[in-house]
Amino acid sequence: MAEKACIKRLQKEYRALQKEPVSHVVARPSPNDILEWHYVLEGSDGTPFAGGFYYGKIKFPPEYPYKPPGITMTTPNGRFVTQKKICLSMSDFHPESWNPMWSVSSILTGLLSFMMDNSPTTGSVNTSVAEKQELAKSSLAFNCKNATFRKLFPEYLEKHSQQQLAEEDAATQQTTPEESPTQKENAKGDSENNVGLRKKGVGLKERRRNKKDSLPGWIIVLLVSVFGVVMALPLLQL
Repeated sequence: MAEKACIKRLQKEYRALQKEPVSHVVARPSPNDILEWHYVLEGSDGTPFAGGFYYGKIKFPPEYPYKPPGITMTTPNGRFVTQKKICLSMSDFHPESWNPMWSVSSILTGLLSFMMDNSPTTGSVNTSVAEKQELAKSSLAFNCKNATFRKLFPEYLEKHSQQQLAEEDAATQQTTPEESPTQKENAKGDSENNVGLRKKGVGLKERRRNKKDSLPGWIIVLLVSVFGVVMALPLLQL
């Protein structure tokens, strides 16, 4: 059973987080247990964790803030072992270094900072940059399979849908690549050449038609002469 001081302190910290959110950190208490908090850390740009969303839990003791909490991470991340307590100066691994002035926001900010480091500790793992990047890409899809995550962080479901649409668009663009500038220029030239050839063909047909429609001049003169002779024959007989 949590002490009154503990409950008041955690309620106050939750209101503070709602009023002034911490960059790259989202944290909310369980609806049924104020001592159990759930968090999401967003990977920072310029790190192997960029684009990743890392879900985990903080379990506070009933004596908080006079005793430190236990911290675990659920999302595969390449830095910490999942579902195992992480050793931090702000966790229950080191009660001697705990400061009651530390809050949920300072704990998670410290966890995020330590995550970007490579220092070994209890609960940490050693993986390559490529492995971390691959896990970052699949982190949101992994989280969305968790019922508690979906319930406490519904805004990430929409983010996951947007991510899926972006991946589908990228796959479509790869199967139907856009024409390069050279290809576009060649296509334009071919089109112009085809138009020119069509116009040239029309011109030739028009000249042939005109030749057929008009008679040579000598034929016209001959016809006029014959017509004149025919008209003059009756006069000659007189």
